[in-house]
Amino acid sequence: MSAILLLLLLVPAAGLLALYAAPAALAARIGTAAGTVTFVLSLVLLPLFDYSKGASFQGQIDLSWISALDLHFHLGIDGVSLPLLLLTTLLTALCLFYAQRTSAGGDRARPFTALLLALEIGMVGTFEALDLLLFFVFFELVLIPMYGLISHWGSDAANGGATRQQAATKFILYTLLGSALMLLGFLVIHAKTGTFDMVTLQAEHGLGMTRAAQGLAFVLVGIGFGIKTPMWPLHTWLPDAHTSAPTVGSVLLAGVLLKMGTYGFIRVGAGMIPAGLHQYAIALGALGVVGIVYGSLACVAQIREGGDLKRLIAYSSVGHMGFTLLGIATMTQIGLDAALFASVAHGLITGLLFFLVGGLKTRYGTTDLYALGRGLYGRARRFGALLVFTAIASLGLPGLAGFWGELFALIGADRPAPGLNVTVFHLYMAVAGLGMVLTAAYLLLVVRRVCMGELTEPCLGDYDLKPYELASWLPLAGLTLLAGLWPAVVLAVADPAVNHVIGTVTAIGARR
Repeated sequence: MSAILLLLLLVPAAGLLALYAAPAALAARIGTAAGTVTFVLSLVLLPLFDYSKGASFQGQIDLSWISALDLHFHLGIDGVSLPLLLLTTLLTALCLFYAQRTSAGGDRARPFTALLLALEIGMVGTFEALDLLLFFVFFELVLIPMYGLISHWGSDAANGGATRQQAATKFILYTLLGSALMLLGFLVIHAKTGTFDMVTLQAEHGLGMTRAAQGLAFVLVGIGFGIKTPMWPLHTWLPDAHTSAPTVGSVLLAGVLLKMGTYGFIRVGAGMIPAGLHQYAIALGALGVVGIVYGSLACVAQIREGGDLKRLIAYSSVGHMGFTLLGIATMTQIGLDAALFASVAHGLITGLLFFLVGGLKTRYGTTDLYALGRGLYGRARRFGALLVFTAIASLGLPGLAGFWGELFALIGADRPAPGLNVTVFHLYMAVAGLGMVLTAAYLLLVVRRVCMGELTEPCLGDYDLKPYELASWLPLAGLTLLAGLWPAVVLAVADPAVNHVIGTVTAIGARR
């Protein structure tokens, strides 16, 4: 298994080098091949992974990196990182395939594909890293490729919105600030424990760190992870970034990069400094539920003349990721299950939504809700049906993937960890329930606005799904249905690791 984990980094790197050794005309095909091979290799992990020992880090590679600082090139996976790793390789492979037929054409193919492969290295490395500084390196590696995708291949927002350069600059400034604070938090952890080794730190659950030190470390790393998640009110870079990004950039930004924030909260916050998380759980839950309602209201506000469908979906991510923060704040097994499941479900569903909106923009040249017109069913029945399916999955319809993460977060809020104020979490549960109602409202309004009604103009072209779109999008729709009908496909892998991550929460609550 260790060889596979290393190859998941080396194959995209080899593809990146091959792009500049082969003719430019082959660049998009090389990228698609590298992404496909990486995804197939990640599937090999499924039979090799020992599910009975999902709490243990498996396939470890531990090489001395900087001996003077006792830093190691340390890789491995457990039941928390495996689902997110598979999500990453799947979405990247689909994006490279889709880009080969859309964005990565002509002279732009080589640099565009190079940015996607560099992005994959950073994303995969983040979920494999078991040394805090190595984790930081991979976490930062994704910033430059995403900046390039937005600033050079994005589009300027309509109706006086941010230009692509402004959106890219805002993205990089926010995330760099968060990363600087996160690094300070890692240094606090090292100063108190003497190690950056994530295996040791998770096994000890903050042992040796005072409650005050854990609280300080959690605030520092929490801001960094909160910006990436995105957590209200640190979310303001996200709508501009999504509105300006090319389609595949939005898919990977929503599908994977936001999950790096929630993964950090689970892995570092809950697993390594649980007393710090316990101190600020009430505040984290509050920010989560405010994000749920705020994101939903911002989406409702986009359903107007001049409203942008891409911006609406970006704001919906603020609401959906609020449920992951609420789940983490409960510090319970079902709460962390909620956070992990919601992260995977959001990656599948919102990734598909951004693909669909990209398809609409290709057809109509705009993502303005009112400029798109009405009657998508009449123009493209299969396209309209897939859009409706994805919208109702996003609103949390039972039987689809979006349902379980939200339900588990509410159950976790009903019974938070010992030492947390039950009454406050019951209030959070009620507010989050209101957010679910608002989510259903704006998504159904989008369906009504775009899909239903009479055609507003004659249907002169072929608007329905094309073969390359079916190949790129149907895997996400199928997995959304599979995870909704059989949530154990994620939970059975994650539960042992979640139990280990949550570790000493009961003892922390009892000592408070």
